[in-house]
Amino acid sequence: MNIFGIGLPEMALITIVALLVFGPKKLPEIGRSVAKTLRSFQEASKEFENEFKKEAQKIEESVSMNAKLEAAKDNQLDEHTDSRTAES
Repeated sequence: MNIFGIGLPEMALITIVALLVFGPKKLPEIGRSVAKTLRSFQEASKEFENEFKKEAQKIEESVSMNAKLEAAKDNQLDEHTDSRTAES
C-alpha cells in the first residue's frame, strides 16, 4: 500500500503522532474533515479536466473546419485557374 509515496509504516507513525497530538476524541473529526477536503479537491480536479477536454474539442473542431474551408478555397482557385487556362 503506497499513498502519495507514503508506505504503511509511515502512515502508522503519522496516525500515532496525530493521536498523541489531537487525542482520540478529535481524531475522527479531523479524519472526516481531511476526507471532505480531498473529495472536494477530486471533484474540482475532474471538473477542470472536463472543461479542459471540452475546450480542446472545440479547438480541434475549429482547426478542422478551417482546414476544410482552406481546402475548398484552394479548389475554387484551382478551378478558376483551370477554366482560364482552357479559355486561352
